[in-house]
Amino acid sequence: MPPIPAPRKVILDVDPGIDDAVALTMALFDPRLEVVAVTAVGGNVGADQATANLQALVGYLDPPRLPRIGNADDGAALPEKPYSINGADGLGGIELPRVQLHGGHFAEKVIWECLKAHPREITIVALGPLTNISRVLKRDPSIAELIGGLVICGGTAHAAGNATPTADFNFYCDPAAARHVIREPLTKTLVPLETTAQVLLGFELLAELPDDFSRAGKAVRGMLGHAFRAQRQILGREGICLHDVVALVAVTNPELFERTTVAADVETQGELTAGTLVIDRRQIRQWRPNADLLVGCDAAAVQDCILRSLRAAADAT
Repeated sequence: MPPIPAPRKVILDVDPGIDDAVALTMALFDPRLEVVAVTAVGGNVGADQATANLQALVGYLDPPRLPRIGNADDGAALPEKPYSINGADGLGGIELPRVQLHGGHFAEKVIWECLKAHPREITIVALGPLTNISRVLKRDPSIAELIGGLVICGGTAHAAGNATPTADFNFYCDPAAARHVIREPLTKTLVPLETTAQVLLGFELLAELPDDFSRAGKAVRGMLGHAFRAQRQILGREGICLHDVVALVAVTNPELFERTTVAADVETQGELTAGTLVIDRRQIRQWRPNADLLVGCDAAAVQDCILRSLRAAADAT
């Protein structure tokens, strides 16, 4: 038999948020991943709430290998979301027990220390605004050489946004950080809205979720039930897109995605376009290629991966 590959070391940088919380639940119990650290950033909720949600989720799920926890630093005021399916607390009001986990270091310190401890072995999976990643790179520009890879849930391939007409929420929250990270000379993969939105999860998904006799099953059922109800009430839609969850599947199952290499940047100054991912599509391209862009996926196979991963998490809890 061929040897079983070692788990891939990852850091999850999240702004929980229901889709971040579901992605975190999947990752913590995926044998293909070694979650070295999970770090909080303000986005779907403010910095303090993001930290509280992250600590509550990890404490409640109680994974076999406890990752390091990085707290969100209180940064600039976040822009108001045009709508939210996450509820006031970000987790659909499931009321997890609030816990204070070990540590207490800010996210950028935790990320820096993990990269130093495991040079070129860690993939950072950025599921929120890129504030923390930018801060790490500003603190120590040489750390870019130690990042094994960076997968970013953010941007729009064709400037069809959800926070503004042209920008996705993650880039819109901190355009300067997004530009800084996109311009860095490191291996990065962008998972844009157009690709994550191909996986539209219908209401029938609830019947296929793990039952609520497990900790993971109870949390995921509560959060996704709220998300479906909120989506119907706010937008009149029967399905939901879990953008961050699809981005995580791009890490564990890259063969399900189609990719192309692009030359990209982020607009930071435009009154109407701040946070917009800009791709050089000129016939004679003037910018140097700097990222892989995922332009499509096998939506049915990705949904199957999501369900199998959630069942595995439920079996483990």
